Amino acid sequence: MQNITPFHIAIPVHNLDECRNFYRNVLECKEGRSSDHWVDFNLFGHQLVIHYKPKSNIELHTNPVDGKNVPVPHYGVVLPWETFQSFSTNLKTKGVEFIIEPYVRFEGEIGEQATMFFLDPAGNALEFKAFKDMGQLFAK
Repeated sequence: MQNITPFHIAIPVHNLDECRNFYRNVLECKEGRSSDHWVDFNLFGHQLVIHYKPKSNIELHTNPVDGKNVPVPHYGVVLPWETFQSFSTNLKTKGVEFIIEPYVRFEGEIGEQATMFFLDPAGNALEFKAFKDMGQLFAK
């Protein structure tokens, strides 16, 4: 996993200014190129692009995982354990409202991981997680 390359994801947002503020100031992503209809961000070394799309009335769908209602679809980054801890603390300090508060899943088992879920201002679901042992990312 040492040669992981950055992924690119483009997501719809109905309020470009509000979401630009969220990704830049709340998540502290460095802003890259932009136009009147889209903005690039560095999301932990990955390219996230928010694209303007008129608001639609799509309901948030969830699936049960580990006794919690996990939003689908969602995206995010697997962070180092210590980075996850400081990032989640920073989000709490900034008043981010979590769908699923930061917690440790599968504690003491294969695949032990910290995880959290929240929405951006456009309703896109994000999950950030960290594994105690990154070698167990795909372990069964």
